[in-house]
Amino acid sequence: MIGPLLLAVSDGSPQNLSIFDPVSPPAESIHHLSILVLAITAGILLVVESVLIYSLLRFRRRGAPGTSEPPQVYGSKPIEIAWTAAPALIVFVLTLVIARTEWEVRIDPNNLPPDLKDSQPLRVRVVGHQWWWEFHYEGYGDEKLDFTTANELHVPVSNGIYAPIKRRPVFLTLLSEDVAHSFWVPRLAGKTDLIPGRTNDMWFEAKRTGLFVGQCAEYCGTQHANMLLRVYVYPPNEFADWLANQKKNARESDDAEVRKGKEVFLSQSCINCHRVRGTPARGTFGPDLTHLMSRDTLAAGMILNDGDGKKLREWIADPQRIKPGCLMPAFGLSESDLDRIVRYLRSLE
Repeated sequence: MIGPLLLAVSDGSPQNLSIFDPVSPPAESIHHLSILVLAITAGILLVVESVLIYSLLRFRRRGAPGTSEPPQVYGSKPIEIAWTAAPALIVFVLTLVIARTEWEVRIDPNNLPPDLKDSQPLRVRVVGHQWWWEFHYEGYGDEKLDFTTANELHVPVSNGIYAPIKRRPVFLTLLSEDVAHSFWVPRLAGKTDLIPGRTNDMWFEAKRTGLFVGQCAEYCGTQHANMLLRVYVYPPNEFADWLANQKKNARESDDAEVRKGKEVFLSQSCINCHRVRGTPARGTFGPDLTHLMSRDTLAAGMILNDGDGKKLREWIADPQRIKPGCLMPAFGLSESDLDRIVRYLRSLE
């Protein structure tokens, strides 16, 4: 409980990671469990500390030197029964409540409960890499999707004034490309591990629009602390607009300088790792760059994807200076080639 409590600082900013401000049914279930556990442990603390303080005050005076020790108490059946039965009852209650919470936060996406039968679910495959997130959109309601983004997950809000009829749960299939990772956005759901060679799943249903942040919660190497993620929750109409843009191939520009930048980009080994749909760049080792400028951040949330391209230029020029240990190398590009590549990438909206 210590970690979530240290993070439970509600300041109204997107960086609010508090489990005590849930916006999704799984997070609400975990919040209720946390309150119960806190109440029980606070009660135990109060009883134990009260007995300790009473004993310190009541028996603080010592007898005269040389006097015999006070009468000894060798046991009391009622007390022994109480301190055996009470912990057993507490453990029994917590076991039942935890089992119920586990049941509530797990839903089989292929066997939806009755209250979600008429919903419009969003299905996304999440792949953890060292040290970034890959999001492959597979379906939304009855529509099949097939595009990939990185580090920033975009979903529709589920209810409220924007969606009074259909619920819109989000089902994530979790995989790892290399080592163990853990997907955690505290206000949406609990932690779920991504284990190499194993498929896990989780779900959430955002009831409020906005930006919700999280990160990898399982140590995965040098840049574990900087494997950040962002979840954007939109009204359904705005999400539909975002979806329509993401399904398109990369935009072709009429700007001669941008075209030169594209030629330089395609001539470099960048295309072995990155994909830009509609071009010969078909790499899958690194993030898909088809709509790079639609993202607010670079390097898994470490730096802002600013409009003037300054941070993007710094990232391409020397990734190791910004994120030491990352698997993207510096290619030693000339200043002119670097400028042209940045100009091209900035056109990918």
